[in-house]
Amino acid sequence: MPSLILVRHGQSQWNLENRFTGWWDVDLTEKGEAEARAAGQLLAEKGLLPTVAFTSLQTRAIRTLHLALENCGRVWIPETKDWRLNERHYGGLTGLDKAETAAKHGADQVKIWRRSFDTPPPPLADDSEFALAHDPRYAGIDVPAAESLKDTIARVLPYYENAILPALKAGETVIVSAHGNSLRALVKHLSQISDTDILELEIPTGQPIVYDFDAAFQPGERHYLKDR
Repeated sequence: MPSLILVRHGQSQWNLENRFTGWWDVDLTEKGEAEARAAGQLLAEKGLLPTVAFTSLQTRAIRTLHLALENCGRVWIPETKDWRLNERHYGGLTGLDKAETAAKHGADQVKIWRRSFDTPPPPLADDSEFALAHDPRYAGIDVPAAESLKDTIARVLPYYENAILPALKAGETVIVSAHGNSLRALVKHLSQISDTDILELEIPTGQPIVYDFDAAFQPGERHYLKDR
């Protein structure tokens, strides 16, 4: 039966600096690279070898995928990149230090922006240094000004249904290298987590999560590959 492997990118430079990142393109730290390599080594050790890969258009997820595949001998498998697997867009919070933002606006307000299900952060200004209107990877895409988790789910789930699930139904072992919130969207759906409970779910960097599917293509209980 097919398996779905979900990997949140390794630590990024802005993870290290405790800054809101969202759609801004930030690379991995040395620790993040090591986490990605370790994920690939674990895949090889456990004998769970991907046959098809999906990732976002963001460098930290793409490089995590490539480092993981290198370390399990699977760099040659088909790979699809799509903006729908991007991180949630943090709007006007992009680039801000999380602790400084909490000091300025209050911890409760920042928690609402970060963790509420359907309240997005303030929109990103068109003239912001972090605006993506001229980024060629998003040509023809209506880049959001900000997103809630609900907004993120609204783009991730149709992509799962139209691209990832068909690969699983074809018998592929699928790896998805993406981001904390785009993966939370998938986990919420696959594990049937409520709108309230999903807000407390943390997905660690570089730790593969696995769903094994049954003959009816229903996902089993999620588990970390290290515990398999």
